[in-house]
Amino acid sequence: MHSTKTFGARRMIKIAIVASLVGAAWLPSAFAAPAVENGVDQAQVPSMVQAQAIQSWHEDMVRMAAPSEGCFQATFPSILWKQVACTQVQPFSHPLPRRPNALTRLSESAAGGTQTTGNGNDYAIEVSGLISSATGTFPSVTGVTSEKGVGVAAFGGGGILGPNEYTLQVNSNYNKTTSACKSHSGCTVWQQFIYSPDYSTKGKAAVFIQYWLLGYGGTSCPSGFGSDGSGDCYKNSSAVTAPDVPATQLANLKISGTAKTGGNDTVVFTNGTTAYTLSAKDSVLDIASAWDQTEFNVVGNAGGSEAVFNSGSSITVNLAVSDGSTATPTCASNAGSTGESNNLNLGSCTATGGSSPSIKFTESN
Repeated sequence: MHSTKTFGARRMIKIAIVASLVGAAWLPSAFAAPAVENGVDQAQVPSMVQAQAIQSWHEDMVRMAAPSEGCFQATFPSILWKQVACTQVQPFSHPLPRRPNALTRLSESAAGGTQTTGNGNDYAIEVSGLISSATGTFPSVTGVTSEKGVGVAAFGGGGILGPNEYTLQVNSNYNKTTSACKSHSGCTVWQQFIYSPDYSTKGKAAVFIQYWLLGYGGTSCPSGFGSDGSGDCYKNSSAVTAPDVPATQLANLKISGTAKTGGNDTVVFTNGTTAYTLSAKDSVLDIASAWDQTEFNVVGNAGGSEAVFNSGSSITVNLAVSDGSTATPTCASNAGSTGESNNLNLGSCTATGGSSPSIKFTESN
């Protein structure tokens, strides 16, 4: 076992090495390398090294847990979290915990619903053990010039609607029960790690965790939870404030969710060289004891809404997990858990094992 101090020291050494490489890449022209070497355009080396350094830094920030509950921020290349103020965010409109039943799907079709990915029709990564961390990224984004959130008739047209209204969601499975259900028959837990522009304040985004007790029953929810009127209970964590980022910049964004039994759950959102995190007790749902499948995508902003991208958009989605294994995971189809959606068509999904098991798929229109 290695101590936190040892880990931190090694990360600082790594960052120093990367920094030296970045500096070396900017040699004066008199000492510059050939324009093309081994098929690599040397003019692109600085940006390539910088991109690799930022990717490594994000991975480090996910591993470097916040020092306590609360909200924190960090700026590349620092790996130290600096505490910032949290905000309280109430669940917006009428949140939807999962895809509707078959009858609702039929009514949606009759109403002319247009969602293509999401609302259940999505890939999820499935493992044989338990997931402790999941990171969603967009390795390739092409042709995206605009996006807008629109309401879906079957869900009452709700949500945060308009240009650049979308969410990034890392969602757990919702088919397991934990002690949070307090032995309520049929109760299961569901947890979402979310980045949401304009969630409670126009011009600002919220990064937070949303908790669900599905099928809790009755109208009496545990303290701090609200009822959706259909037997489900939900609440939000506090939130850390982040910038509103246009959907045209999806390739710069990353979001991770982690869960630790007896410890804290965290959501980490990175916009380029700035990271934001919210840390809260895992005991709210004890999701760490039940998390074996997860979904990640860009979808509508609350209320069952749809993220509509311009024609010709193509997005590659990558979802990597830590599960204590190097085994190849499963691409589970029709395994999405959120009610929100987008208007992109799913391509094929591939799964890869190793130190960071992952799935990758494309979606386009």
